[in-house]
Amino acid sequence: MNIVILGAGVVGSQIASQLVSEGHDVVVIEKNQERAKYVSNHVDCMVINEEGNNHDTLKRAGIEHADFFLSVVDSDEVNMIACGIVESEYKVPVKIARVRNLDYSKAKIFEKSFLGIDFIVNPEVETSRLIANTVALGATSDVMLFDNTDMQIRSYNVDSRSFFKGKLLKDIRSAARIKDKFLIAGIVRENEFIIPTGLTKIEENDNLYLFAAKSTLTKIFIETGKKREKIDRIIIVGGGRIGNLVTKYLIRTGRRITVIDSDYEICKSVAEKYKDALVIHSDISDENIFEDEQLHTYDLIITTTSDEELNILSAAYAKNLGVRRAIAVVNRPNYIPISSKLGIDVTVSPRHSTVSAIMKYIRRGDIKNIHSLFYGKAEVIEFAVNEKSILIGKSLKEITLPPETLILTVIRNGVNEIPDGQFKINAKDTIITIAKQNAIQELEEVFLMEQ
Repeated sequence: MNIVILGAGVVGSQIASQLVSEGHDVVVIEKNQERAKYVSNHVDCMVINEEGNNHDTLKRAGIEHADFFLSVVDSDEVNMIACGIVESEYKVPVKIARVRNLDYSKAKIFEKSFLGIDFIVNPEVETSRLIANTVALGATSDVMLFDNTDMQIRSYNVDSRSFFKGKLLKDIRSAARIKDKFLIAGIVRENEFIIPTGLTKIEENDNLYLFAAKSTLTKIFIETGKKREKIDRIIIVGGGRIGNLVTKYLIRTGRRITVIDSDYEICKSVAEKYKDALVIHSDISDENIFEDEQLHTYDLIITTTSDEELNILSAAYAKNLGVRRAIAVVNRPNYIPISSKLGIDVTVSPRHSTVSAIMKYIRRGDIKNIHSLFYGKAEVIEFAVNEKSILIGKSLKEITLPPETLILTVIRNGVNEIPDGQFKINAKDTIITIAKQNAIQELEEVFLMEQ
């Protein structure tokens, strides 16, 4: 595929990096010289250091032959206008825009493909939904859900007392008190993502991605000291876009919500919108508020401000004082392991959520779903087996998978199968796989090839 991306910020550069690693032709347009230079040095693609909303630049980028146009700069208006220019002058099949302003992104004009925009992604909406889903599952870890199945992936940090520490993967099942089937789908170790084998040894500070049925994961977390507890009283730090949406989603569930923000106008707006929420005008960095408002008695703290360092510190401090669970909005990849070590249960990234939503849209068709792991270093992909697939009737041992990939499960007629080498593929099966970034294109070729 040929893809033109306007904007080389974190979202644009990460999408470009993922698409290039899969063998696609990518051109990035970025007006900021430093950002353009950075992407040029780190991503193997053409980078044009110019304004992106004019015809000459778009032509230089090869827009006339593009399959996708993505506009992900910081300005909603620029993203929409750029898509409008491409729609009016060129026959690009799909135009995608990042739009943060909720008044824009929920406007009915977009239901009719306004300005030719085929897909709008709103980072705050994606992030808030993920937070709400995580709270619904107890906020014990990051969580990944799949269609038409109770199978999930949850993250688990290995500390000095963990059952998993020091064990080989091949020995874990026999040693575990949990006899239900589960897989360790991936390991994050020292900023690297590992697709493990039976001989992989689990080390302290590893972050594991556990794959199993919901009930099995609940048992694992209970056995390892992270029992799911009732979450009723919730502190939301920050009443901005994300905090506002999280309040909207969670207050519907009947939970008691307290919102804290240092901006009086934001507090006033939140209080007017959500009559059942307690809104406190205060600075979360003032430690007196924890004592004055008895915040240590709450079940969960969710920190959603634009200052990710404040989010981490506030969440960690709250946990230290007795708040049982903590979720922090964090964007920088190197802050994720730090957050885990500080006891924060879940970290959520608006940029990561945006990238995942866009990549999922790009890979439609027989790919049902995409879940990006550890900032694009790996992906969990759900493949739907159509009736023309060359895999129908083949056993798994007859299918040559690329290195650093793994089949996690096959869903057939609503039933999960943990397959062995004799397992044969049928039409309409859903196959859930995991792959490192450099193996994704080859894995897609295996599962999407038709007769």
